[in-house]
Amino acid sequence: MIVSTCQPYFAPFPGFFYKAHLSDLFVILDTVQFPRGTTWITRNRFKNDQGTMWLTVPVWKKGLGFQKINHVRICHEGRWAAKHLESLKTAYGHAPFLEDHIKIFKEIFSKKTQNAADLNLMIIRHMIRHLGIDTKLVLLSSLGLRSGGSQLLIEICKTTGADRFLAQNSTKKFINADLFKKENISLEFVKIPSPVYPQLWGEFLPNLSAFDLLLNCGPKSHHILFH
Repeated sequence: MIVSTCQPYFAPFPGFFYKAHLSDLFVILDTVQFPRGTTWITRNRFKNDQGTMWLTVPVWKKGLGFQKINHVRICHEGRWAAKHLESLKTAYGHAPFLEDHIKIFKEIFSKKTQNAADLNLMIIRHMIRHLGIDTKLVLLSSLGLRSGGSQLLIEICKTTGADRFLAQNSTKKFINADLFKKENISLEFVKIPSPVYPQLWGEFLPNLSAFDLLLNCGPKSHHILFH
């Protein structure tokens, strides 16, 4: 069985889903430490007539020290949610498949979900369904594991019964291959492709949120990303 992992990013880029698609089990690392600096957990890139459009979900950090990702709370002060929704409607008003996804945007930006991980998981599950991925998702918090680094990955494999761990090439220098060899777990690396597809607003921009792919290509997104 192949297992892979990733943190619960906000509206992830296509590579997140490519790795999930290649796995039998995809573990969302919701109990690892929330990064102190800029992070894909609270922001991602979309596209408008000016080029790159960043959407950021504000969260409470000041005075809270180190937090686990699933403890990070969303700041609902101000009008950021309404502004994000309007920005998306304006940027993707001519996208062929906006109507297929506008409901989830309205829901996530009006529901006032308290937890950033919960909001991101709502989005991830929506995107996985529409990308035609049938990989099982499991939260790290449900496994009761407390290690870190490569040891955590080993324990995830052992706990779930996986004999193969899939990681992207860019993480090679961070993973202790000897630990996997010692436990007889096959460590495999994959190069994440950057699909090119029809896109609004001029010159193509790669690796935006996979919502850009879904909004522009709809049901064809599965074939574009995985073939």
